[in-house]
Amino acid sequence: MTATLVTGVVRGCQDPPPDAPPVTVAADSPLGAKTPEAEEADEKAAGRDEPAAAGGPAGHGGSNVIDLPPLTVRSAEPAKPVAPVPPPSRTPEAAPAPRPTAPAPTPVAAHGELALPPSPARQLAIPAIMIESPVMGLGLDAKGRLTAPPVNNPRLVGWYQKGPAPGEKGTALVVGHRDTKTGPAVFLNLNALKPGDKVNIARADRRTAVFTVDKVRTYKKEEFPDAEVYGHTGRPELRLLTCGGSFDKKAGYSANVVVFAHLTDVRQV
Repeated sequence: MTATLVTGVVRGCQDPPPDAPPVTVAADSPLGAKTPEAEEADEKAAGRDEPAAAGGPAGHGGSNVIDLPPLTVRSAEPAKPVAPVPPPSRTPEAAPAPRPTAPAPTPVAAHGELALPPSPARQLAIPAIMIESPVMGLGLDAKGRLTAPPVNNPRLVGWYQKGPAPGEKGTALVVGHRDTKTGPAVFLNLNALKPGDKVNIARADRRTAVFTVDKVRTYKKEEFPDAEVYGHTGRPELRLLTCGGSFDKKAGYSANVVVFAHLTDVRQV
């Protein structure tokens, strides 16, 4: 991830926030609409390395990467084997006429947790740190690392669109920059979240998945717990990820900030 020194002083994830109010990133387009930058980024987010940004720190894998470990752990529930279909009998009975069915309610997982069908994420809101941001789809680069929104649009966050959707059973992954060459970015104050804070993600199906924060952790690059962050837990969960720790001009940020949250409500828009 490309970073900048906002006040001429290197600020790490654990440092106190600046005197100015927390950064507020507000969407300036209708729900579901994409900015030109987002449309251009969607075309680039399907797994290609990006060239390093001019003046950016070395060791970050390019301007469109937040230097996360490769997704070696599946974030979705493993597919269940399909039972074999028995051959038809010699004298099959006529199939009964289909009966009309009522509209399907919101799916519920076996142990009582809410769960939603797949639907693309469109908008993210975190009231506790005053964030409202459009969401773009992301893929993986050639090394299997999750890409990130373009650095020339620091208000965007990205969702790994080949994994579970927010609210779907599995672990949905959302990433955003902490800062860029031009100043603070959308996830500057991500590490300020506390257990109990809410994260709202509006989806294309006009449902909003409401997540409750369980914990916030900062992990050194070499100690990043892939299975805990990316792995499937048996219920709909969310991970918010960005850079953190100390910053070095050659090596970049030393750590990643991870917010752990789980689905607690569903709202119809």
